[in-house]
Amino acid sequence: MKRIILFLLLLLPVMLFAQQEKSYVKQGNQLYQEKKYKEAEAEYRKALAKKNQNVEGNFNLGDALYKQKQLDKAGEQFGKIAEANKNKTVAASAYHNLGNTLLEGKKLEESIEAYKKSLLNNPKDEQTRYNLAYAQEKLKKQQQQDKNNNKNKNNKDKNKDKQNKDKQDKKNQDKKNQDKKNQDQQKKDQPQQQKPEPNKLSKDDAQRMLDALNNNEKQTQDKLKNKKLKGAKMQISKDW
Repeated sequence: MKRIILFLLLLLPVMLFAQQEKSYVKQGNQLYQEKKYKEAEAEYRKALAKKNQNVEGNFNLGDALYKQKQLDKAGEQFGKIAEANKNKTVAASAYHNLGNTLLEGKKLEESIEAYKKSLLNNPKDEQTRYNLAYAQEKLKKQQQQDKNNNKNKNNKDKNKDKQNKDKQDKKNQDKKNQDKKNQDQQKKDQPQQQKPEPNKLSKDDAQRMLDALNNNEKQTQDKLKNKKLKGAKMQISKDW
């Protein structure tokens, strides 16, 4: 009899522990229904502190995080449930919620993989199958949009390059025109210098040559004059 009483006393803390854990989950669910997601999160964490493997507490904690737009934390929570649980139904639901979280975060390729893993665990889940098709269609549209955006961007870049080239060409041409204009103006502003024409004497050279010719002529005339005065007398023979 004493042994039975001792056994019951040993079980009592475990039973109280279980009751407290469920109470936290229940309170969390009530707060979740009232859309008090942050407070609900706190209650679920209390439950998990008592029993970390509580499936309902883990799922509902992920949902509370999702509602607060803490998508990274929610995804981490659902991923942990999916990988740790051997129950296919639980794993399928966890992967489904993970897919929804990734889809909300616009991580389309990752969400598709999560939905596929959910269907591997529960092939008959039509909701997951619908979400998978939706994510695949959305990814297809995004890829097409990215393709069009890249094409438009390339065209814009080409047009911009052409505009820049035309602008640079015009700038270079304007510079050439201005340089030529400046050169012409400089030539116009410089005093005009007469260049001696080939084979044509300058005025000074011509004057010197004229003076030389005059001197020579004068000397020649002087010589002729002297010869005339000093020349031998002509003898005229008589016819005797």
